[in-house]
Amino acid sequence: QLGKPYCYGGEGPGCFDCSGLTMKAWGAAGVGLPHNAAAQYNAIRHVSYADLQPGDLVFFNGLGHNGMYVGNGQMIHAPRTGKTVEVVDISSGYYRSNYYGAGRP
Repeated sequence: QLGKPYCYGGEGPGCFDCSGLTMKAWGAAGVGLPHNAAAQYNAIRHVSYADLQPGDLVFFNGLGHNGMYVGNGQMIHAPRTGKTVEVVDISSGYYRSNYYGAGRP
């Protein structure tokens, strides 16, 4: 889904918001998740940052944003209006300082 535009409430196939992207990714694996970052956090078992594995959901900004961990300190996410689905580093900088928690469906 890399490069597809962000759109509020989007769950594909043409555009995504953050929780719509993670919901569809896990849905493709047969796992149902709600379409809301905070609701997704509350629906999964939590794991520590040190225990992150590819596929885990990572949450930021007081549950206002989420993405999917892809390994090597990076996540894929749909960031905001005017941006596209991208892979970013969460091991330092903005995302590390605004990290809230993580979980595994």
